[in-house]
Parts: sequence; C-alpha cells; structure tokens
Amino acid sequence: MKVNTIRSMLVEGRGPLSRDRAADIAALIHTQPRKVSQLIRCLGNDDPGVVSHAADALERASYRLPAILKSWKDLLLGLLAEAQPKKLRWNLTLIVPRLALTIPESDRAAAILRHWLDDRSSIVKTCAMQGLAEPTRQNSSLRPDVLDQIRILTRTGTPAMRARGRILLKRMENTREK
Repeated sequence: MKVNTIRSMLVEGRGPLSRDRAADIAALIHTQPRKVSQLIRCLGNDDPGVVSHAADALERASYRLPAILKSWKDLLLGLLAEAQPKKLRWNLTLIVPRLALTIPESDRAAAILRHWLDDRSSIVKTCAMQGLAEPTRQNSSLRPDVLDQIRILTRTGTPAMRARGRILLKRMENTREK
C-alpha cells in the first residue's frame, strides 16, 4: 500500500491541473494539520516546481487556518529574507503577515517587503504591498510609512498595484477611524 506524502502529491500534481492539486493539499492540511510539517519541508526542496506548489498550497491552507503557521514562524521569517523563486516570494508575502509577529519581527518583515516593492515581478510587488499593509494591524508604528508608500504606489505602480492599493487604502483608512 503506497502512502502519499505531501511531496509525492506535489510531484504528481504537476501540469495543467496543478492548481487543483494545491487546493487538494490545502484541504488535506485543514483536516490533518499535523501534515503541515511535510508541506513546510517542501519549501526547501531542490526541485523549484515542488517549492512553487508547496508555497501555493501553504498560502491556501494558512488563509483559512493561520494557526498552522505558529510553530514555523522563525523558519518562515528566514525564508522570507532569502527566498529567490518568484512564486515562493509572492506566496510568502501573503503568508508571513498571518503570523503573530513581535514588533522587531514585523519591522524586519516590513523591511524585506519594502525591498520587494522594487522587484522585477509585478505580482511580487503587488503582493508585497498587501504584505506590508497587514502587519500594521499588529504594529501601528508601521502605519504612517506604509500608508505613504501605498498612496504613492497607487498613483505610480502597475495597474495591478494601483487596483490593490485602492483596496488597501480603503481598508486601512477605515480601520484607522474605528
């Protein structure tokens, strides 16, 4: 009897239906949260395809169940600092803000995400905007600078950045008034 590991599911999930495979793995993590350790290990795999699909599955799983990330905070912050593949970077920009970060950790993550606002990839830049906005809920000292950056990028960025910026500004400005 063959036991399906997360890695084997990621390898088998290549091709046109791979996005569905990431959703399947995320659903599996929701029902069996302990398997997140297998998924996390795949983020360091030598195969860029496995890393890419693992990042996608982790982002999907952590969206509904951010608590699965708790034990992996240090590793994810380290990965954020050194991530090279574009898909890993943009998924990490969405994953890391779901962590309960200390003030120094959120400052560190924000510094990395600010750097990624200059990335060649439009999607990395757009997701970095999102990633910068989220920690301002936990670290209000970031709010003024992040608001300024998002306002500028909403005027000068790519169409995707301008659209995301409008959404983020609306949310951040409404949150400030409460």
